[in-house]
Amino acid sequence: MQRRTMVKTIAVFPLWTSAGSVFGQKTGLDTAYTAWDALLKKHVRWLPDGVQSRVDYTGFAADRPALQQVLAQWSAVTPAQHLARPKAEQMAFLINAYNGFTVALILTQYPNLKSIKDLGSLFQSPWKKRFFKLLGEDRHLDWIEHEQLRPLFAEPRVHAAVNCASIGCPALRNEAFTATRLEAQLEDGMKRFMADPTRNRVANGQLEVSSIFKWFREDFEKGHLGLNKVEDLFARYAIELTSHPAEQAQLKARSLRVSHLDYDWSLNDVGR
Repeated sequence: MQRRTMVKTIAVFPLWTSAGSVFGQKTGLDTAYTAWDALLKKHVRWLPDGVQSRVDYTGFAADRPALQQVLAQWSAVTPAQHLARPKAEQMAFLINAYNGFTVALILTQYPNLKSIKDLGSLFQSPWKKRFFKLLGEDRHLDWIEHEQLRPLFAEPRVHAAVNCASIGCPALRNEAFTATRLEAQLEDGMKRFMADPTRNRVANGQLEVSSIFKWFREDFEKGHLGLNKVEDLFARYAIELTSHPAEQAQLKARSLRVSHLDYDWSLNDVGR
């Protein structure tokens, strides 16, 4: 993410698996993301509040060969194969790739870092580091988010789907994104994010929200989901933002002053 030394290049090796869809049968890509889903279920844990998650990077490090196999399969997909897929499959692929390669980036220096920002420098952010191959070229994480997901899909809830390995970021799900469940996963992710009072809350007579809504305000004002201004989003999720009917009414009336909270860049490690 734009919220956003040298990082070791992750070795990837071509791997093809059987697939469960027509596209998968043609390309060898498992569009159910079975292996990635298994890694997430094993190494990502929801906190008791049900809206935050933490990542067991030590566990991911122990399963590095399995992770590298997943990444290699994704790297083997060609641009033509990707563009032949339905839009929902394209989007699920890109979200999973962003999250998977972010985990891999953290592992290049883990446990010797406190934040993903430690992997950058004065001259280059970690999100601009070309350390993986995707759709035929060497890529960086910003390419996935800012050159693919945001402009090509115009889906603001993607900001609650991609995870920047930070406490302040919307939670990393403990399951892979798939085309068949994409809508439900995007909506669930946004609801959990809006219901997290450490990131979004009504307090002190105003609405205090994540800086995501400042950095990417334009994404929430393009008419998708009926959102023409970011305040429409807060009205849509009034029930998640507060349990008090009077405050919900204020949110729906767009009458609360909005301020933005500082972003917590601490690593979303399970030990924190």
